[in-house]
Amino acid sequence: MPTPTSSRPTPERLLDAAESLMRTIGLANTTTKAIAREAGCSEAALYKHFANKEELFVRVLVERTPNAGPLMAALAADPGEGGGEAELTAIARHASLFYAEAMPMAASLFAEPALLSRHREGVREIGAGPHVVLDALEGRLRRELAAGRLREDADPRAAAALLLGACFQRAFFLHFSGADVVQPVEEFAPALARTLWAAIG
Repeated sequence: MPTPTSSRPTPERLLDAAESLMRTIGLANTTTKAIAREAGCSEAALYKHFANKEELFVRVLVERTPNAGPLMAALAADPGEGGGEAELTAIARHASLFYAEAMPMAASLFAEPALLSRHREGVREIGAGPHVVLDALEGRLRRELAAGRLREDADPRAAAALLLGACFQRAFFLHFSGADVVQPVEEFAPALARTLWAAIG
């Protein structure tokens, strides 16, 4: 994880600081004042570059978690010739690892309903939120349907929810019960994709 230094541009130092704090003390305890202090700048400078703390959180998730970029790229891609099951396997793998990394940063929000409500509004203001991944996978599956690669009666929204819900549940079990109660992701992702593709492909 990068360490904020005065030689880095201010937006990067702010992202460095936000990432460090969100990973160590959680999103609920990370304030814009603390981020600015950690980055060595004023809170006013933070608001010159970012709309709110929620934008920083989304940027950290998208830019600083290794599987976010590959996940969104896979969701945006057009159906390929490599086989729908193989493509779903890659999506399931990236989603499982992304949720496993994101969950600890966001979990502290659920202990404070008022803070969660403010976070929800802040995320909505910037047009982001966890539903974006579901919408993107639904869109990907609708393109599969249009290409004739899914059964005519397949429900892309339900299929997307099943795949991502399973990936999210794996992350939940991983953090709350430990790695010994979940399949390794390299076994889990292909098994999940194979089962879903058998139902809709």
